[in-house]
Amino acid sequence: MTPTKPGQEGPSVAVIGGGSWATALVKILSETNDYVGWWLRSEEDVLHIKRYHHNPKYLSSVELSTEKIDVSNDINHVVQEADYLIFAVPSAFLKNALSTLVVPLVNKKIFSAIKGIVPDENLIVGEFFEKHHNVPIENIGVIMGPCHAEEVALERLSYLTVACQIKDTAEWVADKLACDYILTRTSDDIYGTEYAAVLKNIYSLAAGVCHGLGYGDNFQAVLISNALREMKGFIKAVHPIKRDIAGSAYLGDLLVTAYSQFSRNRMFGTMIGKGYTIRSAQLEMNMVAEGYYASKLISEVKGEHEIEMPICDAVYKILYEDKSPRKVMGKLAKKLF
Repeated sequence: MTPTKPGQEGPSVAVIGGGSWATALVKILSETNDYVGWWLRSEEDVLHIKRYHHNPKYLSSVELSTEKIDVSNDINHVVQEADYLIFAVPSAFLKNALSTLVVPLVNKKIFSAIKGIVPDENLIVGEFFEKHHNVPIENIGVIMGPCHAEEVALERLSYLTVACQIKDTAEWVADKLACDYILTRTSDDIYGTEYAAVLKNIYSLAAGVCHGLGYGDNFQAVLISNALREMKGFIKAVHPIKRDIAGSAYLGDLLVTAYSQFSRNRMFGTMIGKGYTIRSAQLEMNMVAEGYYASKLISEVKGEHEIEMPICDAVYKILYEDKSPRKVMGKLAKKLF
């Protein structure tokens, strides 16, 4: 049975994406909401979820409350029915996911849970929706961790920060995401939290490269403390407002991404450190490491502000200039302390 949108119970929410994080968000939302829209590209996956109540490809152990979930591969249907849209597709595939969309987004509340940048556009996701879909900045928000999809699947206590310039909008989404194992808080720093999410993937990739090269915990501590300093300087330069960079949406998300066994960016970096080519690492992972695309964006943006970012520079040289990870990280290590 396909759930029907509640008639007089207020706005409804939908998730766009079929990966691990999208699946985790649908699980969270279905805990305390009677209706959740969900778009996946694959019709086969949609039919599987309706019949067997779990995603066949990601977080397959998670039992989904499909009586509450309107799952479809018709993006226009899902977007039309929802007032709030949470995008959780990899940034590299965002434009493609929207290629058949004809329903306008201008009056929707758009929240990005993507944590990446849109390739070719070199825009963070919020800027992409503002520029290409005419979504007012006050209708754009960001959902950040520290929170790994795999721990959501295990219902381990996790934290989400919901950022939007309109406080009531942020609080509405935060309330929808809150459940027994998810604690939420709100922020108005949409640019800072989104750029922090882009940067932490680069730093996680750097941590993985160093791990693959055999660097130990002592060096990793120095690397990440310097990464936080870089992050603070960059975000202050591109969006100078008062913020606590040691907060969970910034430092917390950086730490979990740099150190966790579930971090795909750390995994990708580890493979590069062990000698994999970029292409072979991407093929073997079968998942998108957002830090790869983010490195190119940050390299271009930081040049506009004359910011020194040696860790980001090192990652860029490895990924885009085909420099030796061992030589690059060896030089970087002498600059850090």
